[in-house]
Amino acid sequence: MNYPLHISFKAIALSNQGTVTDASDNVIAYVKQKAFKLKEAITVYTDKTQSTPICTIKANKIIDFNAQYFFADMDGQPLGSIRRAGARSIWKADYTVLDPAEQPVMKVNEEKGWVKFVDALVGEIPIVGIFTGYLFNPSYIVTRPDGTEVARIRKRPAMLEGKFDIEKLGEIAPEEEMRFLLGCFTAILLERFRG
Repeated sequence: MNYPLHISFKAIALSNQGTVTDASDNVIAYVKQKAFKLKEAITVYTDKTQSTPICTIKANKIIDFNAQYFFADMDGQPLGSIRRAGARSIWKADYTVLDPAEQPVMKVNEEKGWVKFVDALVGEIPIVGIFTGYLFNPSYIVTRPDGTEVARIRKRPAMLEGKFDIEKLGEIAPEEEMRFLLGCFTAILLERFRG
């Protein structure tokens, strides 16, 4: 993939929809969450036409801080998953990306926990809260279990639309690139209404 990657979400849509583009502005994935589903169900397509699905992301629970989101190709073969760290994610986002054998391969952690706290606090102030999308933009670091940095995810200032950049910091093997992208995208999807 041609890094940095850019992810943007539609501002007004019935269901969550996001586009992933590379540094040359080529669409590499289009993601759409099914509306009105109790368990989250997301399909990843090759482009905005939604003619060719690549894989799915499905939650194992309806609503839970410990939910795990499983990635599978269109034949149902597991690609891995991402798990939220439960109560620890209330103060600072903390996710673990797992391979199909449930072994941790990457972590996605918020870099500055105070941004989440201040964003939530200021977001409750009438009128001022509307502008938190310009003021408080979190960033996340993706690391391997040994602490090696793999990538950084940054939220860009935006009023109504969620925009994120994924900057590559270390090597990502071709066979794990899809799992990496799905893990980053799922974490962003869960955290995107902040900032």
